[in-house]
Amino acid sequence: MKTVLAALLAAASCAATVQAQEVPGAPYGAVTLMLEDAIAAAGGSAPAVDAGRAGVDAAIADRKVAGLRPNPVAQGQIENVMGTGRYSGIGSNETTAGFMQTLELGGKRSARVAVANAELSRAELQAAIIAADVRLHVTQLYVEAVSAERRLIAAKDQARIAADALRAAGVRVQAGRASPLEKQRADVVRVNAEANAERQDRLARAARTNLQRRIGRAIDGPLDAALLDRLPPASAPYGPSAPIGPQGTLALAAADADLAIADAGVRLAKANRTPNIDVGPSVRRLEATKDFAAVFTVSIPLQVFDSGSAALAQAGAQRTQAEANRRVTALDIEQAITNAQADADNAATTARAASGPALQAAQEAARIARIGYREGKFSQLDLLDAERTLAEIRIVAIDALASYQIARAQLERLTAPAAAPQGGN
Repeated sequence: MKTVLAALLAAASCAATVQAQEVPGAPYGAVTLMLEDAIAAAGGSAPAVDAGRAGVDAAIADRKVAGLRPNPVAQGQIENVMGTGRYSGIGSNETTAGFMQTLELGGKRSARVAVANAELSRAELQAAIIAADVRLHVTQLYVEAVSAERRLIAAKDQARIAADALRAAGVRVQAGRASPLEKQRADVVRVNAEANAERQDRLARAARTNLQRRIGRAIDGPLDAALLDRLPPASAPYGPSAPIGPQGTLALAAADADLAIADAGVRLAKANRTPNIDVGPSVRRLEATKDFAAVFTVSIPLQVFDSGSAALAQAGAQRTQAEANRRVTALDIEQAITNAQADADNAATTARAASGPALQAAQEAARIARIGYREGKFSQLDLLDAERTLAEIRIVAIDALASYQIARAQLERLTAPAAAPQGGN
């Protein structure tokens, strides 16, 4: 009888080892889809990335428009016609033809270009922010898919163990060493374990489907399951990570770019207070004498109703608002980075404990319970309790490892450095 039970438990252990090496939904020999490959694929198919690139293109075009001079205006005029007396016909008309050109004063053109350059830098930063967000989202989906598949492996492992425990209980009942209640109890555990495996299978398929949808292509091969196990080296007890400041991050760079746009807007508002001058030469033909004469026109607007002071006040208020928003952003980023560092450190600590000493202790307890149940030293309740504890610790370990990887990705997103603006080049 002991030989039969030992064979059953050994088969369960071997099956668990084989299952731990399998990846659900992946054909044998398929190429592993690494995280960086998934991020690259998502970057080439994400609509948000296309929107960011289009924003940069639009800003480049806007900068070209800002540097253009005003178009000249062609003008024509016929005077002294359709009147009375000697002006009743067209014999005394005067025809004038020429053009008018606006001369921009006060540095308006350079101020417009400065605004456009600042907006272009902001558009480039927005494109980088979108790319960083895509990276974070894909990383989260990738980690969720890997952890879901690992939960499925653990669930199938527990289902196999429960099935083998049911067979062992049946052998004990047939040999008269246990009551039929043990078999019924083991059957309930098996049914629940198989139902849980079915649920985890659906969740794993859904997680893989969501990842496929995000990267824009099917995933035929396995994922990098070892990603979950990559933990940082353990630091000193209660030793916090070195604080990271918000300087150089994408979010603060975006706030700086908004402030630069506001500064350029103030400069443009000041330049717009200087009125432009419209000048233009014309040629006039006097029909009565068949003579020609030159005409020079100068037009200067009178700033009676709009002197530009209201626009300047508006630009100044927007600049003050942008500066205040920049300070708020710096504080928010610093707080978010601090929280993300704590979350990542705590998740790493939990993951090390759950996947290390706690998991080893639960595995050893389950091993001893199986041996003791086989030899009649432990009751079935002791065995079930040990197996249930092992299953719970496995899930805790998987969740902790996944939480660390997601927390690390969020910290990397918050501290992502801003590249120097390209200026559309």
